Amino acid sequence: MDLNIEKTGEKEEKMKNFKVVLIALVIATLVLAACQQAPVPAPTASSDTPAASTAPEATPAVPVDPSNPGCLGTAAEAVVDLNCREITIAVENAYLPFNYIEVDTGLAGGWDYDTWTQLCTLLHCAPVFKETGWDGLIQSVSDGLYDVGADGLTITEDRQKIVDFSDGYLQIYQRLLVRAGETRFDSLEALAKDPQLTVGTQSGTSNYETTLKYLPAERVKAFEQMPFAIQALLSKDVDGVVIDEVAGLGYQGQDQDKLAFVGPSMSSDQLAFIFPKGSDLVEPVNQAIAALKASGVLDQINAKFFGPDFKITGEDIK
Repeated sequence: MDLNIEKTGEKEEKMKNFKVVLIALVIATLVLAACQQAPVPAPTASSDTPAASTAPEATPAVPVDPSNPGCLGTAAEAVVDLNCREITIAVENAYLPFNYIEVDTGLAGGWDYDTWTQLCTLLHCAPVFKETGWDGLIQSVSDGLYDVGADGLTITEDRQKIVDFSDGYLQIYQRLLVRAGETRFDSLEALAKDPQLTVGTQSGTSNYETTLKYLPAERVKAFEQMPFAIQALLSKDVDGVVIDEVAGLGYQGQDQDKLAFVGPSMSSDQLAFIFPKGSDLVEPVNQAIAALKASGVLDQINAKFFGPDFKITGEDIK
């Protein structure tokens, strides 16, 4: 009797030990899994490390020269000394030849970049480019989100109501760009007479407003960016594109066998930079523009981007 009780106790004791071991194994497995899955906490900043801003920047800054993105020029040689002030410049980065990002290199370039490098050299300031969608660029500058708006902007009465303009830096003409060898029409007026034909251009631009003077809205295809309009032309989705002549020359580049201008210009306009109303930058920038014109530097920049040696095409940019 006693022997039976003893054997029973031994069995019960072994079962308890087994359960304890099993429970320990389960707990160990769970702890190990938790350690493997738990995220590694970010290191706590020391008192010497400045806290990161919680307000995200709307768009990344694109320095003119990544190796030297700071202040340009010197106080002694400046036409107006802005004391290394940072100037934020809104650009689309999709408007040849004014601004773009090259696919192969990922680098930004264009007329706006070269010109503002020279302007800030004369003003002793630091240019910081901000990539901004065209549809909100003018309003963003008006609201003071950026110091300057570039992007080949035409001076218009409507825009003058919400932004200030610099002096004009370039006289431009709006032209009709077509596929090379086009024989169905030789001007925008002739195109307009054929109800089957359509024209593409960029929405919210003076090009769009000009096109509406010749064609009804249903025959005008508005694109968010000009490269899309050019691509639609090349793929025969539209029959022509109304564009500033200097920009059209930029898109031609090496594609001179694919694109051509036809007909006379539809308008003559001045391009200028825009600023928030009352900006103290307008007069210094005007003085710097005048200095670039007088020195011939502006002519050199224009020849680089609007001349036959400019080879970057829509296929080369993002």
